[in-house]
Amino acid sequence: MSKRSTPAALLLAAVSLAVSLAVSLAAALLVQGTGPASAEAGPPLLGAFGGNFRLMDQPVPAPAETVATPDGGTAGTADFLGQVVLLNFWATWCAPCVREMPSLDRLQADLADEGLVVMAVSEDSGFDRIEAFYAEQALENLESYLDRRGALAQAYQVRGMPTTVVIDAEGRVVGRMQGPAEWDSEEAKALLRWYLESGGQPLETSG
Repeated sequence: MSKRSTPAALLLAAVSLAVSLAVSLAAALLVQGTGPASAEAGPPLLGAFGGNFRLMDQPVPAPAETVATPDGGTAGTADFLGQVVLLNFWATWCAPCVREMPSLDRLQADLADEGLVVMAVSEDSGFDRIEAFYAEQALENLESYLDRRGALAQAYQVRGMPTTVVIDAEGRVVGRMQGPAEWDSEEAKALLRWYLESGGQPLETSG
């Protein structure tokens, strides 16, 4: 004949069960990596834009390769250390790139004073094509960069265009998007402002 449980025994069993459930829940959250609280504290990935943007598990140093500038010089993301860089790989023969470029031009105008640098790096054959395209599209806020031999695209393992990479103020790759986006959308600017507020410095202007 079994013994009837006492109130004290029942209370002890309930406490043990509660502790066990709490431990299991904590372990599950650790495995998942991020819950709602940590997602809110991190970079905002909003709407369809956020669904297509891929954050790095861990930021990595940006490749050191440089690209050509119209004056015969070279430039790289390291030249903009202390600012947030939006590095975009594009070409005049890439239809999605052509549609995307005006939004990048508007984005540079909108966020330049907050410390953003848009590096639109062309995979075309020469600056003549880039300059003609800029004039045709009335792009007034973007500088011209040319990846003559595709070395920078190779360093970033670009497999299709457009591909866009975000580099934080410490010179680290923090995320990327493959495919076109409306880069002057509120969703895109919310993400970029998160990094700008974490350390981006305004562009120096002459005069």
